[in-house]
Amino acid sequence: MFNRRRFLQYTATGLAAGACAVPAWARSANEGNFGIPMLQGSRFDLTVGKFPVRINGRATEATGVNGSVPGPLLRFREGDEITLNVYNTLDVDTSIHWHGLLVPFQMDGVPGVSFPGIRPGETFSYEYAVPQNGTYWYHSHSGLQEQSGHYGPIIIDPKGTDPVAYNREYVLVLGDWTYGTPERLFAKLKKHSDSQNFQQRTVGDFLRDASAEGIGKALDDRAMWGAMRMSPRDLADIGAPTYTYLINGRSTADNFNMVFNPGERVRLRIINGSAMTLFNVRIPGLPMTIVQADGQHVEPLEVDEFQMGVAETYDVIVTPQAAEAFAFVAESIDRSGQAVATLGPKPGMRAAVPQLRSVPTLSMKDMGMDHAAMGHGSMENGAEAPAAMDHSTMDHSKMDHAAMGHVMPDPQGPAVQMVSMEAHIEKGPGVANIAAMPMSRLDEPGIGLGDVGHRTLAYSQLRSLEPNPDTRAPGREIVIHLTSNMERYMWSFDGVKFSEVTEAIRFHEGERVRLTLINDTMMPHPIHLHGMFFDLVIPGAETSGRLPRKHTVIVKPADKVSVDITAEHVGDWAFHCHLLYHMAAGMMQVVSILPSEAMPMEDHQGHEMMDHSSMGHGEMDHSKMDHSKMNHDAMGDEDMKR
Repeated sequence: MFNRRRFLQYTATGLAAGACAVPAWARSANEGNFGIPMLQGSRFDLTVGKFPVRINGRATEATGVNGSVPGPLLRFREGDEITLNVYNTLDVDTSIHWHGLLVPFQMDGVPGVSFPGIRPGETFSYEYAVPQNGTYWYHSHSGLQEQSGHYGPIIIDPKGTDPVAYNREYVLVLGDWTYGTPERLFAKLKKHSDSQNFQQRTVGDFLRDASAEGIGKALDDRAMWGAMRMSPRDLADIGAPTYTYLINGRSTADNFNMVFNPGERVRLRIINGSAMTLFNVRIPGLPMTIVQADGQHVEPLEVDEFQMGVAETYDVIVTPQAAEAFAFVAESIDRSGQAVATLGPKPGMRAAVPQLRSVPTLSMKDMGMDHAAMGHGSMENGAEAPAAMDHSTMDHSKMDHAAMGHVMPDPQGPAVQMVSMEAHIEKGPGVANIAAMPMSRLDEPGIGLGDVGHRTLAYSQLRSLEPNPDTRAPGREIVIHLTSNMERYMWSFDGVKFSEVTEAIRFHEGERVRLTLINDTMMPHPIHLHGMFFDLVIPGAETSGRLPRKHTVIVKPADKVSVDITAEHVGDWAFHCHLLYHMAAGMMQVVSILPSEAMPMEDHQGHEMMDHSSMGHGEMDHSKMDHSKMNHDAMGDEDMKR
């Protein structure tokens, strides 16, 4: 709420700024800016606070950095010593996490895991030098501040020659905006998990299905989903109109404008900085060549569309030859809304906005029940699920999802024995389903993109441009299930929400570990591991030495994804789903990398964690802190302990 004093303060500030110069974020793209204020160098002063903004023509209030949404673009050079002074003007704690940056764990910015957070009125100085370049971003890891605008882009220029040649570049930060408070939105989800999903099937959908497939099959389909108490339209917890979708803080109506000269190579640095939205990205009529994924160079790959998980980044090159306006389209996965910008030869042009496409519908494959693979016939070809198969009484918890004692090929030597460890998972209040037949879906482009009629990206197509730095076979495998009770809005790993975790996932310094993720839910989850990159294991390409290296990976429903990790960076690192409200509800853990001398290799058990909530922040001595312990209360879960 705006009171009179705050209104006068904001007005005076705005008049003073206008008297000096038009701010960078208000200038047109032909003036050479990115549509976002930019700070460049090795020292940055950042202020976190509340300020007025206008989103899609509507006045509202944001929580963010230096008075803009997104926050300012931070640009520096690979290997430089960087200092970022973050001053908190809020009346609650805040933080900044540098997503994808290889920083010391004390600089990672996760309250309760790597540092205590930034108290109101205090300044925290982040200091680091990163051994990487590329496109990244930053965001708050405190409460739900990220949803209110507390995020921004990062570009790290290479210290040598950039392998990507281009004539000009633009940064495109995708976002989802809600005019209400995120805390109230979260409370609504907890009370009624589907209250913000307006893409459910209707009578009209039934009549169309009955006309196309026959009324008997349409009725059987509805009865089957009803018996399982699940919806084939559980694509996104929140869609439009609750969300307004943004590009660099601008809606489609605002028409963010990018200028090019025909024949130029234009680099688009695309960041999904949203809180909850997976986007399908395309430029109709203009192919995109992917050159970076999650800040890491990849072998150039030309596509027409790709799906972006929350927190993923992709750099693409486009070379428009015609002097015409092209629409850059970021459509939400549930196709309830989109954000559209214009790429054109003249400032102020507006591309034609494409219509939203039809809403995708989940299948039994997304339930982990592929009847064709089980020998029951293909439901997609008209065969009905066998009457004898009772999904509600099948005990999937007794299925062994991970083979024990795999023999792994080692490109540098003989085969090694890999020990596989998996927690015992059973159905219960927090685990409504366990996928009976999880399988790798790396060859699939993403929900809704299988039949669009043009080239779409699948993870299996990606290859690192540079050789992988570590090609050792993993010595052990840790299997983790992504679990939920979606109706109760409970989210977790292995059926345990973060506030109930008593042991960290422990890696040993220098070891090579395979982490296998099995999605027992019907929704895709972008899973992020702080502090390190992982090599995405692509079947048939393990020995290529050029597996794609990522910091975030989408795990599709009933998907089984493996990543290989080299435990190089000692410390405690957050590991979580990057859907903000899923993380807040409990889908989070901590990975602890212990020094090589700390414990014997055969001891794979976790370590107990101590609650720092009783410690006064002012009394904490960072030099003496045991960072292997963490405070769940500082992170928050369904009880919103923040």
